Amino acid sequence: MNELILKLAEQAWDATAVSPDFGHPVSFAEKFSELIVAECLGIVDDAERGGSNEIWDNAVKFIRRDLQEHFGVE
Repeated sequence: MNELILKLAEQAWDATAVSPDFGHPVSFAEKFSELIVAECLGIVDDAERGGSNEIWDNAVKFIRRDLQEHFGVE
C-alpha cells in the first residue's frame, strides 16, 4: 500500500482513538476520507501556484470549489 495512504490511515486512527468531542464521535472512515480529500485539495493548491495565466488560475479555482462541494468539505 502507498506510504501516504498508510500515513493518512494512522492519522485517522489517532484522531478517532481519543474520546469524541461534543458527544458526536467521528468514525475512522469519516476522518480518513477527510484527510484524503484534504490531500487532494493540497495538490490543487499546488497546481494553482504553478499557473501561468488567468485561465489556468480560474480553472484550478473552479476545480477546488467543485471538489469541496462534491465531498462536502471546507
